[in-house]
Amino acid sequence: MNIQQLEYLIALDKTRHFVRAAESCGITQSTLSAMIQKLEEELDCLIFDRTMHPIIPTEVGILIIRQAQVILYNVRQLRENVLTQKGSLTGSLSLALIPTVAPYLLPRFIALFRKNYPEISLKISEIHTQSIISKLHMAEIDMAILSTPLDDPKILEVPLFYEKFVAYISPNETIYANEEISTNDMPREHLWVLEEGHCLRNQVFNLCENKSYTSTYEAGSIDTLVKIVDLNGGYTIIPELHTDLLSESQKLNLRKIVRPEATREISLVVRNDYVREGLMNAVAECIKQIIPSQMLDSRLKKFAIKL
Repeated sequence: MNIQQLEYLIALDKTRHFVRAAESCGITQSTLSAMIQKLEEELDCLIFDRTMHPIIPTEVGILIIRQAQVILYNVRQLRENVLTQKGSLTGSLSLALIPTVAPYLLPRFIALFRKNYPEISLKISEIHTQSIISKLHMAEIDMAILSTPLDDPKILEVPLFYEKFVAYISPNETIYANEEISTNDMPREHLWVLEEGHCLRNQVFNLCENKSYTSTYEAGSIDTLVKIVDLNGGYTIIPELHTDLLSESQKLNLRKIVRPEATREISLVVRNDYVREGLMNAVAECIKQIIPSQMLDSRLKKFAIKL
């Protein structure tokens, strides 16, 4: 068994097709087939069911593929950590962000990161929290930016900043006349929320006193929520930084939430066995240039991240 075989294994699992997997690895189909077969013989089991079209992993094959992903993740870290120790930040970074953070963070982050760290190949995905956790466990991504705490012993959390929630209210709503909104002022029957899968959905529900909720529509993005309120009335809850994306007339519909003030923690998260301290600090430095200073975690302002 060798690293190359494991790489071929992962490529075949991703494509579920021998020809496409071979092309992605830059080898012939016969070479890939022979290497996979040799690995199966060494492990004395079938990793893929070739009678299915497209091919699928066997039950034991799924377990082998998961372990192979972790092994390759650690091999990649080993190689890149050596380069870091030599004083250079190179290699690759696979980063995920939750959809309620990405709109205002991602555009500037990409520009800053590419400018400051041109030797690092950056791959970014926008996915929900549960998918991020799963991909971290499977070593499919290096790190992520999401709302915490996660209470997961396999994941390390480094707080980046703290973001308040604000209410976005239609002028047709009675509570529009209030200068500030308390949790007692937010009836669920007039509330528009994100669809299942968004952590922001549960955070919003935790703010509202009324436990019952029925909705005509649950949105997939904050932009959609805002437009729904504009045209249909009611109100919604949005993160503070998203307000910069609103028009001047829309900003008149914003109200602070008080008693209690609503805030969420946004953190940089990695697997507990992650070793590339320098790369974590590279991401953190870019975040510090984007997020207003008063919102940043006090420790992040003063200290570098230490693993």
